[in-house]
Amino acid sequence: MNNVVVLDNGAGLIKAGIGGERDPTAIVPNSMGRPLSSKKWLMADQLLSPDVDLTSATVRRPFDRRINPDLQSSLWSHIFSNSNLLNITPSQSSLLLTEPLFNIPSIQRSLDEIVFEDFNFKALYVSDSPSLVHLYEASRRPYGIVSKAQCSLVVDCGFSFTHASPVFQNFTLNYGVKRLDLGGKALSNFLKELVSYRSVNLMDENFLMDDVKEKLCFVSLDVARDLQIAREPGNDNLFRCTYVLPDGITHTKGFLKDSEEAKRYLSLYNDEAAPKQQVAAGEQTGKLWSNDGSRRIDLTKNEFGLTNERFLVPEMMFRPADLGLNQAGLAESIVRAISFCHSHLQPLLYESIILTGGTTLFPHFAQRLEMDLRPLVPDKYRLKITTQEDPILGVWRGGSLFGIKS
Repeated sequence: MNNVVVLDNGAGLIKAGIGGERDPTAIVPNSMGRPLSSKKWLMADQLLSPDVDLTSATVRRPFDRRINPDLQSSLWSHIFSNSNLLNITPSQSSLLLTEPLFNIPSIQRSLDEIVFEDFNFKALYVSDSPSLVHLYEASRRPYGIVSKAQCSLVVDCGFSFTHASPVFQNFTLNYGVKRLDLGGKALSNFLKELVSYRSVNLMDENFLMDDVKEKLCFVSLDVARDLQIAREPGNDNLFRCTYVLPDGITHTKGFLKDSEEAKRYLSLYNDEAAPKQQVAAGEQTGKLWSNDGSRRIDLTKNEFGLTNERFLVPEMMFRPADLGLNQAGLAESIVRAISFCHSHLQPLLYESIILTGGTTLFPHFAQRLEMDLRPLVPDKYRLKITTQEDPILGVWRGGSLFGIKS
């Protein structure tokens, strides 16, 4: 049987499965980690075990600075041979592999060598992410504008980069692609710097800070207002919350101390009713805050507090210049990408913007992007932004759909 293996080889996560299936069989980190108390390197799915203490763990990724072919081959081998993951025979299968836009030739050659020399796949098809996202969205809505016009503007916010890519008739228009050198990794690093400067040194906590970012960060719709609220003392500060660090004894993973406290900010956006009971000042915040609202660091507690960090980190995507980065924000990048396309395509592209990638999962991401885009788009053009039903799996599902006919 000639299976088509679909491998979305992201810099942060690997999504792997068989073509024709709705969801991938394996969604694992594209990395290896070595816990501080161990000499053994853990691979991919082993890093997701609830019993593993990854506090200050050393992390190795295949695409750190430059490609590491041996590490990438080891990770793929683990996924392909593990009975709990794919468990396939590469020599009896074909491979559909995703690669980043404008991938350099040396990386392409290294991946080709791994596919054919290390694993002996029967065939290889390499695709970029935007075309697969477009294919999947067009198939989901056969009567929508993406399917009828056969064009879309795919915004892929990945681990290392963010690309705004025009797609026409399932081909990415490379001349119109604009890249933003920001992604999930840069946001995590910025969060580490903020917390380490203000509270406790967590510069070595890669996995922990990823968890904090995913659980607590959100996109602000009014930064000036939210900065003012973040300065308020006591319960008037709706952004305050406490994250408990692992102690290595009773719990090996960090967790949110009070989930209701972290949701209080939602009352500003009318997303849902604010929690009925607000947290008393200093009562459930680990005494990180004094009575006058100023920050107090209790070194006997294994926890830290967050306020404006929660929305300043995602703000990097929209206004990187405010943080000293010499590049355009996401809205400006989208406008530039569309302006490079034919004038007949431009109104259709503005009406068919598709968001994909894990960074787009921040609450209010699409709403903020529309707020920033609308003043930059001609009034005669309609603006419509669609977030994929699962931005993390969108590329893989497109590849799975493409693999059915292979």
